[in-house]
Amino acid sequence: MRLLLTSDTHVPQRAKALPAQLLDAVPAADAVLHAGDWTDTATLDLLQTRARRLIAVYGNNDGPDLRARLPEVARAELGGLRFGVVHETGPAKGRERRCADRFPDLDVLVFGHSHIPWDTTAGNGLRLLNPGSPTDRRRQPHHTYMTVEIAGGRLTDVTLHRLPPRR
Repeated sequence: MRLLLTSDTHVPQRAKALPAQLLDAVPAADAVLHAGDWTDTATLDLLQTRARRLIAVYGNNDGPDLRARLPEVARAELGGLRFGVVHETGPAKGRERRCADRFPDLDVLVFGHSHIPWDTTAGNGLRLLNPGSPTDRRRQPHHTYMTVEIAGGRLTDVTLHRLPPRR
């Protein structure tokens, strides 16, 4: 099973549209997980029409239209693993312990908000993944998203994809 993880797309504030490389990767994914801060419903509509399955949440910059359509926390079983998606997890310091305490029933938690790619494992085995942002890199060197491969009920590959600079 192949997943595409993204977050903090901030269209149209940070970019006019999602990057072509990201959009081209959507059909190859069995599911797309978006960890919030869409800021427009058009991007949600676009991914809903292109993705085989979309698992998504709203973020702190998402208004009433998006909050009416998306939950704060989403959960799904994918490839034998229990996934959760949430926008905010608080400061980096103590994140693993906080998330392990808040989500003891998950195997993988996908989150956003910071725009900083993240891949760690909490003491209880919870894997925490932040794909960064494909449109607003902030202080990061690249715009990013992630893909995840699952086989035999475990993550077999987690890849951070760097997008080319926007022109």
